[in-house]
Amino acid sequence: MAKLLVADFDAFRAWEGKTLPTGDWLTVTQEMINDFAKATMDFQWIHVDVEKAKKQSPFKKPVAHGFLSLALLSKLLHDVLWVKSATMGVNYGLDKVRFPSPVVVDSRLRLICTIQKIENYGDTGLKIGWHCVVEIEESDKPACVADFISLMFA
Repeated sequence: MAKLLVADFDAFRAWEGKTLPTGDWLTVTQEMINDFAKATMDFQWIHVDVEKAKKQSPFKKPVAHGFLSLALLSKLLHDVLWVKSATMGVNYGLDKVRFPSPVVVDSRLRLICTIQKIENYGDTGLKIGWHCVVEIEESDKPACVADFISLMFA
């Protein structure tokens, strides 16, 4: 999928209320899960102990941290959208987050994202409300559904 290129904030505003192009699939590897466990110091066996997960987990494989699918939002958004005049973007917050389905190791995820609201923020910024659904390939339920807020500056 080609990245949506938007020239500036005026052109970006035309996307308010619209769904961005669907992102490419991203495979969640055991290495990613282990790295996330190290970064967050969450070493629960369901995530990092492959042999125990095979024997004791109902999923028969390790499962990614729910917060890993949430943390991927910035990367997944960056993969589908580039506002050329933006010089910086930062996370602002979340209004609602749910993890409807576990992500087993080697699952493939992609983003479906709708821009809910765009408003001015200070003299050179925008505050953007995104409705994000992180889909799992061949699953009826998504990995993550989140109302995500970010700031973008020119």
